[in-house]
Amino acid sequence: MADSLHRERRALAVAVRELRARKALKQEEVGEAAGLGRNYLTTLESGRTNPSFDALVRLARGLGVPLSELILLYEERLRD
Repeated sequence: MADSLHRERRALAVAVRELRARKALKQEEVGEAAGLGRNYLTTLESGRTNPSFDALVRLARGLGVPLSELILLYEERLRD
């Protein structure tokens, strides 16, 4: 189970990095727009944190995408 959770956190990390890169945003910009710190984004993008639902909603807003787009990309990366 721990391996599965690690794999899922890694898929989310890849999805967040990919969306941020698509929009040519820096972690600082996303963090400011989302009300999350750059350090939090660093830990999220490295797969070392398990975000709350509130953090996911704020993150999607900071990335300028609907939460459903973030989740869809996460699911695609999970299958990769």
